[in-house]
Formats: sequence, structure tokens, C-alpha cells
Amino acid sequence: MPTLKGIKAEVTPTEEQVKSISELLASFSSKPVEVKLGGGSGDPQSSEYVVNDVVCPFCGCTCDDIQVTVKDGAIASVKGPCALGTSKFLNYNKERVYKPMVRKGGKFVEVNYDEAIEEAARILASAKYPLLYGWSSTSNEAMRLGVELAELVGGVVDNTAVVCHGPTILGTQQVGVVTATLGQIKNRADLIIYWGCNPLYAHPRHTVRYSAMAKGKYVEGRKARKVVVVDVRPTPTSKIADLFVKVEPGMDYELITALRMIVKGHTIEVDEVAGVPRETIEKMADMMMSAKFGVLFFGMGLTMTQGKGRNIEEAIKLVQDLNEWTKFVLLAMRGHFNVTGTNAVMAWLTGYPYAIDFSRGFPRSNPGVTSSTDVLVRGEVDAALIVASDPASHFPKRAVEHLSKIPTVVIDPRWSPTAAIADVFIPTTYVGIEEEGTIYRMDKVPLRAKKIVEPPPGVLSDVEVLERLVARVRELKLKAAQ
Repeated sequence: MPTLKGIKAEVTPTEEQVKSISELLASFSSKPVEVKLGGGSGDPQSSEYVVNDVVCPFCGCTCDDIQVTVKDGAIASVKGPCALGTSKFLNYNKERVYKPMVRKGGKFVEVNYDEAIEEAARILASAKYPLLYGWSSTSNEAMRLGVELAELVGGVVDNTAVVCHGPTILGTQQVGVVTATLGQIKNRADLIIYWGCNPLYAHPRHTVRYSAMAKGKYVEGRKARKVVVVDVRPTPTSKIADLFVKVEPGMDYELITALRMIVKGHTIEVDEVAGVPRETIEKMADMMMSAKFGVLFFGMGLTMTQGKGRNIEEAIKLVQDLNEWTKFVLLAMRGHFNVTGTNAVMAWLTGYPYAIDFSRGFPRSNPGVTSSTDVLVRGEVDAALIVASDPASHFPKRAVEHLSKIPTVVIDPRWSPTAAIADVFIPTTYVGIEEEGTIYRMDKVPLRAKKIVEPPPGVLSDVEVLERLVARVRELKLKAAQ
């Protein structure tokens, strides 16, 4: 992904009307763009019941203390989650399509699952170099099938880490990592550093459940902790900090290096580094070295800025240096509820956590070459399978332009801009709401997501669809080889 932060842009007024998503997609897609939206209804014969200790399937916190009340077969109320999690639980039935669709004559036509899976299998089996992308909002069981399918078709399998914490993985592979579980951090950390992240907005319960304001076994809560926020501008999270360090955009590496110098006993000879006064850097280093248990949480402000993976390497080295003085750990603020699981599953199946190429019959990974954004921008892939993701809303324009030109299969519970430019759309159930499955929290702790309500009649799970798709692709490949 290109580094866009810190690039100067000029904004000028215009009289042009703002384009809708459909108009925007139609401007670079040769396929007619359709919007298929529907709403769900519960089972009026169902009784009311309460499900406790539910795992929230929204962000990487995957809070597992949620209480859900189900009435008439649908979620009526939830207790415990943040606003983001509440919205996921209460609005899961919106913008959904319950029948598989195949594009015929340029328009979507409703079909049954057998016909949709047959067409999807034909597209993937006949492709020379397909892309299988997404996976971060489904279960580990589905991901295992995705890797098997990628090996069958000789394509690239990739996940959403390519546009968020891919550099975290690269940095970790280079120098290792010193980390801990969120439970250990909650109970022991007396210094919390948020670097390039804004948990009060992106992970609203993180501070109260796991970090700054959580009441731990050995740390009483916010009064017993020090909080440092490092960011390019003030944020809601910076308002709760004891020390806010404003770093110049793209200069994180320099600031981390300066902190390492002080920890190692060297003197900073300039008045400021990365826009931060020397005195502030020394104060922050002193707070880190004097902590009993410190943690550095970092987000995309560190991974998707200049330096990328090298930033993470240097941050890990800083934490390693600090462990000569005290106990210090580091943890990435992961986004999707199972993006950590995608990296874990793909790593233990192939040896690589993302951007995995099976074109030679065995797994290879070279991020920047075999990553999904790059193979799309270069126009190398000739088909795509998108599972539980929406790259048309988040990938660079050139990547989406190529995606709109090739045969594309989308497996997802709800309609999206990516579904609008697909050739086959296969609706599935929601993991953690309508289907159970294994997921990984951001600290790599595995959790079992529960099934809370029955899915819409006839709608299959990701695992069921992928099992049938893998079986049919294998049949077509064997037939073609004879």
C-alpha cells in the first residue's frame, strides 16, 4: 500500500454534485452496478431468552462479557458492548440479501445455492491466477478451507492485514516481539502508552476493560496508572493522557530512535527530534524506565506511515531495551474481530501470515509482490473470491478498477460495493451471531464465538459454502486433468 499520510493535498470548492456509491462504482466498472438491500425478520414462534458471556464480533477486543436478549427470533437488546458493538448486534439484519445471485446478461438473477456454487467453482477452477481475499470477519474454520482452496486453484490468498498491520508482522518476523495478554496488562501495567492509535474511537471498551481505566488485581485503576499518548494531533484519547507527545507526521522512527538513545544512556545533542522537545523525550523515557510494568499499544498511525515495518522493528527494539530496566511489553491494536486469527491460521497452515502465493504449487510470500493490492494494481490476477470483506470500499482506485473487470465471487452476509460489482454473490450467516466459530483476540487468545439466533431460513454458513466450493473445484480440477 502506498504511504499517503503526510502528503499535502489542495481542496478547492466545486459545484459538482457528490456521487453516490453506485455512480462512483459505475464510473470505472464495465458491469452494471445494482444495489440489493433487504431487511430481516425473526421467527414469531420463537420464545424470549437471554444469552450470557457472548463474544462481540466487531473489533479486535472481542469483549466476551456481553449479554444478549433474543425475542421473536431476533436480537431485541444487548447489555455491555460499546456503541460499535451494539450497532453490530442490533443492525445485523440490515442491508442483507438472502438468495444467491449470478450475473446473467449483465444483471443479477436469483438462483439456488447449487447453481451459485457451481458458477463460483467454474470461475475459480478455470482461472490461471485467482485472488482469494478477506477472511478477517469470519471464523478460523472458514479460513482453513480458504487456504485449501487457494492451494487447489494455485492462486494468492490474502487478508485485510495487507492494508493495516502487515508492517507489524514484517517487523515481528525480523526482530521478534515482547508481548503479553490483555489480562496480564489489565492486572499489572502501571504505564500505558498509546502510539498512533485512538482507542476511545476505534476500540471504545479497550481503555475501561483492558488498559488505562481498567481495575486490575495489582493496579487499582486510572489513578494508579500513567498514560502517554503519541500522535500527530490531539485526539479524544490524548485528553485522558498524563503526557501527550505530538510527533511530526512520518517522523515516528526518529522519535523511537531518540527514546532508545536515552534508554541506552546516550545524550541527545539537538533541541528537538521529530518536532518533540528534548525535555519531553527525556521525560517520556524516564516514565518508561521507571515503570514497574509498561505496555506500548500501537495502531495504524505507526504501521501505515513512513517507515512502516521499520517503525515496528524499532518499537520492538525499544521495548527489548526497556526490559533491561523493567518489565515492558508491546501489542498491536488490531481492527477486525478475527484479523489476528487470519494471520495465525494462515501461518500455521503455510508458514506465512498473509500475501501467500500458491502459483508454483507451494506457498511463497513476498509482501509488495504477492499482496492483494499489488497483484490487482498490476492487473495480474484473472479472477477473485472475496470472503467477508469489502475491498471496493477500501482498496486503491486502480486495484478496484481491475477487480471490477475480472470475474468476481463474493461470499458475505450483507450487500456491499464489492458485491455490486461481483458476478456471483453468495449470502452467508454472521459468525458470532447466527453461527459459532473460533476466533482470536488481538492478543492471540482464542475464543469461541457463540451462535445467538437462528439464521434466515435456507441461508448457509461460510464453512458450509466453502466446503461445497472446495469439493466442486476439486472435482473440476480432476476432470480437467484427465
